[in-house]
Amino acid sequence: QVQLVESGGGLVQPGGSLRLSCAASRNIFSAYAMGWYRQVPGKQRDLVARITSGGSTNYADSVKGRFSISRDNAKNTVYLQMNSVKPEDTAVYYCHAGIGFISIWGQGTQVTVSS
Repeated sequence: QVQLVESGGGLVQPGGSLRLSCAASRNIFSAYAMGWYRQVPGKQRDLVARITSGGSTNYADSVKGRFSISRDNAKNTVYLQMNSVKPEDTAVYYCHAGIGFISIWGQGTQVTVSS
């Protein structure tokens, strides 16, 4: 079973940048599609960005042009580069790994955008 550990969350000012990392515990990481989701209290968990095993990406409309997802298969790590952040980006960000019927979540990392 792959385990995911997120890091890089914290407090950032509006307009600033932050990079989230998600490290996977096993070297079969490269076969999984990886994604970042976010959730605010009382709302559903929404997709932010996703990258397939082949490197294709897709983004939520609200983050297009500001966020970038990438993966380093040699390090079993996926990243979310967050630029020009806005207060509405405040949420708990979760890393996800999926392949077939397998769906794995990280524990989440808090991102707060505030001056």
